[in-house]
Amino acid sequence: MKITAIKTHKITVKDTDLFLVLDKYLPKLKEGSVVAITSKIIAICEGRVADPKDVDKDELIKREAEAYLPRSKSKYNLLVTLKNNMIVPSAGIDESNADGLYVLWPEDSQKTANKVREYLEKKFKIKNVGVVITDSRTSPLRWGVTGISLAHSGFSALNNYIGKKDIFKRVLNMTMTNVADGLAGAAVLLMGEGAEQTPLAIIEDVKFVKFQGRNPTTKELKQLCIKIEDDIYGPMLKGVKWRKGGS
Repeated sequence: MKITAIKTHKITVKDTDLFLVLDKYLPKLKEGSVVAITSKIIAICEGRVADPKDVDKDELIKREAEAYLPRSKSKYNLLVTLKNNMIVPSAGIDESNADGLYVLWPEDSQKTANKVREYLEKKFKIKNVGVVITDSRTSPLRWGVTGISLAHSGFSALNNYIGKKDIFKRVLNMTMTNVADGLAGAAVLLMGEGAEQTPLAIIEDVKFVKFQGRNPTTKELKQLCIKIEDDIYGPMLKGVKWRKGGS
């Protein structure tokens, strides 16, 4: 796998068209490429920002979250939230690289991923091209953040090993690999979290990716999510008293 991070100008609220940013910085793409885009520049281009002078951050988080735990439950005085079937701090609202603003998640990351894939396919006249919208998250019992996919398009997000045999002929009963999260994690590692100024990346030589030449179906997107009662961590998630958010 080869990943190339792409440096851009500082994306601010003056940038209102993501596709102008893509046109300016993306080189000609080859067949079998995946473009990673940080959710932050998408949100900024969409105007999904808030001025701290005009809004209470806690109220904003609670409005954006599906459910939340109060700050009193956190050693670090954070609101832990459920958002888009993911456990994240602050409903994904971030202040880093935000020029003094609160940056929310994009309005509809999946819709954006679909539009970008269709655009790149036509622009570069290629059939096999993928898009992954990225963000960073923490993992339980591990220091440091890693990349995660908020949305993808153009490829199968899961490689299913269920029913296949391992090297010792043992049948696998549960194993699936999350390709979208894996690509996002690798891209975010290279794109960085600080002042790198590289919110785009091109991922190539991805033989493990099954390109589809289309947007994911509703059924495929649902297959990415696990209900709390079916999750192996379900007992812990249900063992705390979540409060209902506004989304």
